[in-house]
Amino acid sequence: MGIKHQIIFILGFLSVLALTNYYVYRRFFCFLSLWPRKICTSLIIAIMVGEIIFAVNFVAAFIPESPILYMLLSALVGVTFILFIVALSYDLIISASRKVPLSLERRQAIKIIFDSSVLVGSIAYTWSGFIQGLKQPAVNDVIVQIDNFPVNGFTIVQLSDLHIGHTIKADFLKEIVARTNAMHPDIVVITGDLVDVVAEKARKELAPLNDLNAPSFFVTGNHEYYHGVESILELVESLGVLPLANKAIQIGSGDKSFNLVGINDLTGTRFGIRAPDVETAYLNADTTKPTIVLSHQPKALPLLAQYRCDLMLSGHTHGGQIFPFGLLVMLDQPYLSGLYRHNAEQQIFVSRGTGYWGPPLRVFAPSEISRIVITKG
Repeated sequence: MGIKHQIIFILGFLSVLALTNYYVYRRFFCFLSLWPRKICTSLIIAIMVGEIIFAVNFVAAFIPESPILYMLLSALVGVTFILFIVALSYDLIISASRKVPLSLERRQAIKIIFDSSVLVGSIAYTWSGFIQGLKQPAVNDVIVQIDNFPVNGFTIVQLSDLHIGHTIKADFLKEIVARTNAMHPDIVVITGDLVDVVAEKARKELAPLNDLNAPSFFVTGNHEYYHGVESILELVESLGVLPLANKAIQIGSGDKSFNLVGINDLTGTRFGIRAPDVETAYLNADTTKPTIVLSHQPKALPLLAQYRCDLMLSGHTHGGQIFPFGLLVMLDQPYLSGLYRHNAEQQIFVSRGTGYWGPPLRVFAPSEISRIVITKG
């Protein structure tokens, strides 16, 4: 990531967090009847300082490498979002309650009970997010019907958004690989955001990919561009996983074959390197055959309007990761998670992701290993 992009990222990211924390302080902490104002002020300052350190370290890497420290700092971002949702709900309820005719004594008693309930609910909301975020991903079985598909019951295991590097390490990936092999898939696809560090730091952590038994394929996500996309592609290929960088290959042979097409992530256009090029990707594709496309972001699907795409496999959204953040994700992406019929000829499946990014929190958006079984239409 260039210095210009780094500065823009830090300023934008911290501006949003600062405004969010200010709202939490003014419209929630200042109205709580249970905590002294000094405690609330100290807490919001501590959260903001931690988030500043996290944001600057994201591009400058100045703090010691420590999974626990990184987890704590990144968790503050998730806590801010959760507190914002709680504060917004609290603000709306308190504003509406002022219109209810009650005596001062009764109103104060109800507010103490309400504030206590909100604090307990906030803690439960956050705690359940940590439990869900740190759990091993469940297997999500998906049946996809494709007309004239050459093999009935063809199995694809999709891994996406593992974000290996800071807190997700080789032991996590080793377990994922073992579970993937136990499913005996026909192929494995990794749909971007595999790593969150430069290739040299990821080398040891990605070593378990060597143990994948099925033919395995990879396409870039936006995070690969942040940490050196070329070196990451080289590393992935050295581990026996074939990058499909604007490239199509044939899976199977003769009448029992189909196209597997990989499209580079949209971020490549902004960075001016490894940009998506659909025309190049389809050069070796036989479009008389069923075609499955790998592309990290769901919003890349319109690029394929003039090309055959029976099914696109994507990730990127994390399913929102922390409810109701998915509502904001859907302002940018047309699909959040699951299987969708885009039009009469095209379907798309969006994985919630196998790991997490930033805070180790997931609320109503559990991580997944996607087992996709293709059946004949």
